[in-house]
Amino acid sequence: MIMVGDPQQLGNDAAAAFEYCQSSGAMLENFEESGTEIDPECELMVDALLGSGLKGEVRPRYRAAIQMINRADLPVLAVDIPSGLCADTGNELGHAVRASKTVTFIGLKRGLLTGQGPDLAGELVFSSLDVPDRIYTKVRAETVKLAWERNVASLPRRSRSAHKRHFGHVLIVGGDAGMGGAVSMAAEAALRTGAGLVSVATHPVHAGSLIVRRPELMVRGVKSPDELDPLLERASVVVLGPGLGRSQWSVGLFERIIGESLPLVIDADGLNMLAQSVSHRDNWILTPHPGEASRLLTGASENGSNRFTAIQRLQETYGGVVLLKGAGTLIYGGDAQAAGSTTRLCPYGNPGMSSAGMGDVLSGIIGGLVAQGLNLLDSAILGAVVHARAADDLAAREGERGMVATDLIPVVRRLLNER
Repeated sequence: MIMVGDPQQLGNDAAAAFEYCQSSGAMLENFEESGTEIDPECELMVDALLGSGLKGEVRPRYRAAIQMINRADLPVLAVDIPSGLCADTGNELGHAVRASKTVTFIGLKRGLLTGQGPDLAGELVFSSLDVPDRIYTKVRAETVKLAWERNVASLPRRSRSAHKRHFGHVLIVGGDAGMGGAVSMAAEAALRTGAGLVSVATHPVHAGSLIVRRPELMVRGVKSPDELDPLLERASVVVLGPGLGRSQWSVGLFERIIGESLPLVIDADGLNMLAQSVSHRDNWILTPHPGEASRLLTGASENGSNRFTAIQRLQETYGGVVLLKGAGTLIYGGDAQAAGSTTRLCPYGNPGMSSAGMGDVLSGIIGGLVAQGLNLLDSAILGAVVHARAADDLAAREGERGMVATDLIPVVRRLLNER
């Protein structure tokens, strides 16, 4: 056992554990005296360097110990949290242990599930240490881990006498010249999620090909914003942004839609344009990735900050529901939505989702759920969960590498019909 730090400065619990360790006969060695080398007979390393209370950058002595652990090329079991990972934000505090498995206690630390946490924690195991359930009911959770079985229950069952107009009409707006694939993916995802009708307003060069690919779509090639008017009259919800681009044509469509009172789902270049003309409303869902979030927050870097603070700032600034994509996707509805200021965290998903079009499929799924009558918060939650679960299903069967966005669409349909 290699000890880092001065045992004379340990707190009560840590001092008691140290005394127990001494009395057990364990071989203790000071880190400086160990020569920073690992016993060649060692088969497993246990990381118990730093706890969940760490806030600032890892100090030099502990940084050296962390580097030694990571160089050893051995399985690492982290106790409660990998040393150097912030339990509150999921940020690496300068240097952090890269664990093979983490056993965390009493309460799940949200930093293990978002940001850099999933990469550093490895396989995550939770133990309550037999804390009584009644204790948990007395603690208000600021962040709730989403669960597929519970969230899919928000999707109502269909009446046997239902018809297509019971399930809403989604209008997808986007697809500037050369970017028709984005609206195609969003529209097909909305259909497969269960929307009764899906229309697409896109650049005229794409209209014919979209109908050939998916004849169930109603496609209108629009040259000017005025041509959107009859489409908006029939829509239940508008998905704005997939492949929208930033041309004069794009700006015209954005400005026409943004003044519309219908519920909106805004993604991609719709978000980039919104960052240039900040407005606030309650009936939209914004779905930024970290780069888009940074632009919406007027240049503040989301990547190096607290994701939980960032999503709250976004919602306070723009209103509605915000879905912040990334490892451990976050959803926050603010006071305008049910359940107040609780942040939801999606624990599903994998690196195979790091490919083009995933966000377009997600926005189409969410639009399809809004069209079917779910409120905005439930639509964002279920959309994030089913999207990520579909990716996990594919990864388990076929692997992460080479996964593409349209692979998810048939799996989403199956998952939503399995409950």
